[in-house]
Amino acid sequence: MVKILRQLVSIVTVVWLVWFNFVPAAWAFCGFYVAKADSSLFNQASQVIIAREGNRTILTMANDYRGDVQEFAVVVPVPVVIKKEQVRVGNPNIINRLDAFTAPRLVEYFDPDPCAPVVFERVMTAPPAGSKTSIDQDRASSLGVTIEEKFTVGEYDILILSAKESAGLAMWLQENGYKIPAGAREILRPYIRDNMKFFVAKVNLQELAKSDSQFLRPLLIAYESPKFMLPIRLGMLNANGDQDLIVYLLSPDGRAEVTNYRTVKIPTDTNLPLFIKHEFAAFYKAMFQTAYQREGRNVVFVEYAWDMASCDPCAAQPLTPQELKEAGVFWDTNRVFVTRLHVRYNRQTFPEDLRFRPTKNQELFQGRYVLNHPFRGAITCQEKNNYERMVRQRQEEEIKNLVRLTNWNVDEVRRKASVTQYKPERSDRPFWERIWK
Repeated sequence: MVKILRQLVSIVTVVWLVWFNFVPAAWAFCGFYVAKADSSLFNQASQVIIAREGNRTILTMANDYRGDVQEFAVVVPVPVVIKKEQVRVGNPNIINRLDAFTAPRLVEYFDPDPCAPVVFERVMTAPPAGSKTSIDQDRASSLGVTIEEKFTVGEYDILILSAKESAGLAMWLQENGYKIPAGAREILRPYIRDNMKFFVAKVNLQELAKSDSQFLRPLLIAYESPKFMLPIRLGMLNANGDQDLIVYLLSPDGRAEVTNYRTVKIPTDTNLPLFIKHEFAAFYKAMFQTAYQREGRNVVFVEYAWDMASCDPCAAQPLTPQELKEAGVFWDTNRVFVTRLHVRYNRQTFPEDLRFRPTKNQELFQGRYVLNHPFRGAITCQEKNNYERMVRQRQEEEIKNLVRLTNWNVDEVRRKASVTQYKPERSDRPFWERIWK
């Protein structure tokens, strides 16, 4: 009987949430913000796309900076000198589309009438998303700083700097009006030792006024380097507690894996009480924090890994070939595997930058949480007792699952679950009451 019921799916509903709706207010980025005034700058939701084949990479950096754009500037380590031709401004909708396609999802199953099983399936998918500072090169040289490149792309003025030592770079930034965060010199030092360059972007107000964009668009940087990594330590300088970062890794062959930190899958494929439909954001936030604590706070979580050509169930339609190109895919768009990683970190738990390696592993995975709706009509056949017993056992397991994943109070969970608990309908009610109630 149980086997049959598992196969009888009448409706599947897919629910997806934009990731920063269910992570706590925290700050992260692969660089640090610097200010042109005495103000503290934070970004609210960081997402990064890394499209890589061989030694070739296109890095897309997006942020949710809120504030006066005159104060916005960011410093990001890069492995090589970047020229103007290697930088573009991107379409922010691409980030939204990738987020929607890969986001952890809630699915609903509706039990059919155990006395008259009918098998059909419907999938509901979410709709597709939708100051120029004078520079003194002589002074820079005296501080061990070299201005390798200087150009404007879209609404950004960009400098590519190299430096001989961190104190000189920090002083150059300060002398040119940038208020750098405390601790910058210490964090900059290992990047300089590794011969990294520094990508410095700030807003060109005149160019911004010409654009149609109301927000700062993401920056795309293309380069060739054997270094397959993402700098995260500088983002800690603007930190206000633990930070969250979502990384979308696009590859032609399979998953990209983190090599210097343990990677674990987010808990998935778990049955939950029906009231979670209206509290999914709170559930995921609590579940992620619980998993983060249990795993020792120094792990990278896989939230999604799938071939872009398909999805099951689909939280949003796969990206089109044109959208994939806008996301940085420069190879055949028929071969794209996406890995979504979620990192929560601070200086103690993640003392190193993220380092990756490509693999040919195409094992499919998704963060997926299940609601099972019991049949609410009258059951008039001999399967009634077996079905009702199965539903009660299932709902008890759903409560235990939720408490285990979130550490929520079991009495409170039972109270909320009781509202949607299974209550068999009387079989002797007139049919019109069952239809028109």
